[in-house]
Amino acid sequence: MTTEPTNATFSLPVYRSDALNVVNGANMGDPLSFADELVHSDVYMLSPQVRMARLSVQPHADGTLIIARDTTVGKIGAVLHLDSCLTFMSPDGQTTEMLVLVEVDDTSGVVEVYGLPLAAMQPKTDYALVTIDRDNTRAKLAELACVSFTRGTHITMADGAQKRIEDLQLGDRVLTRDEGPQEIRWIGQSTVRAVGEYAPIVITAGTLHNEHDLIVSPEHRLFIYQRSDALGAGRSELLVRARHLVNGTSVYRQDGGFVDYFQLLFDSHQIIYAEGIAAETLLVDPRTRPALPAELAETLSSSLNTHGQKAHLAYEVQESLLDRPDAAEILRRASTR
Repeated sequence: MTTEPTNATFSLPVYRSDALNVVNGANMGDPLSFADELVHSDVYMLSPQVRMARLSVQPHADGTLIIARDTTVGKIGAVLHLDSCLTFMSPDGQTTEMLVLVEVDDTSGVVEVYGLPLAAMQPKTDYALVTIDRDNTRAKLAELACVSFTRGTHITMADGAQKRIEDLQLGDRVLTRDEGPQEIRWIGQSTVRAVGEYAPIVITAGTLHNEHDLIVSPEHRLFIYQRSDALGAGRSELLVRARHLVNGTSVYRQDGGFVDYFQLLFDSHQIIYAEGIAAETLLVDPRTRPALPAELAETLSSSLNTHGQKAHLAYEVQESLLDRPDAAEILRRASTR
């Protein structure tokens, strides 16, 4: 029995189990499965012309993952188990990680297995299974869920000054939209390969009235106030995920090389100003908590337990309303009229 769901519904690009099949090894001919059934050194191949699906997930307060509305795969309301993190190696020596999620029915029987690749995979390529990790899956999912700014991003401080995110320090006071100046409680930093779900989104200068390019993680939500309800969302205040605005020109995915990501944590979830755009800070919930140092989670336990209780979290726009190449331009115009 699960506890109440959180507000943090999110979407994951996944392959169904039959998209990846063993072409050489002990499980010859079998599709992707969960850890207990996998064998090291089995070689997998991605089926030609296969398409990824979007698995919509909602975490509950006890850490349980449930398939949420707007999913394109799986049964709404079904439980998902985060099973393992697999590492594959291709013939050129490149490694690719994949999170395995298992959908189960009411009797805990396996319904479907989904693979979430953390880097792009190519058909007609051999992928040898080299590691099966069951211990760090929550941390890997947390890395994807932690909304992040990139090195060089200008943050608006309490006095109006613009400060690069890499120059911020604990205790610095940042201007927030809803609660005025607030002190930074934690700054996270990581350097990752800018591939797949880790590749940042570039919102080019001027796209949303930003003076410089704003580069953020794909799941990062931007706060936009519409003077007219141009999207038909039924409200003027919106939270929009950066990846939903990608159009290949003014908003695009920057794939390749490495990226320095920074996370900002306050006593509560905040909307701050980055390159002049209102954007969210780190939200602590069952997905992201594993990314925090243990001592920090203990020190800030009282504030983190109510971190997601903010009215603005209900303003997120459904992806279907943004499924158009001119979505960013529509929002830019709507925010000035």
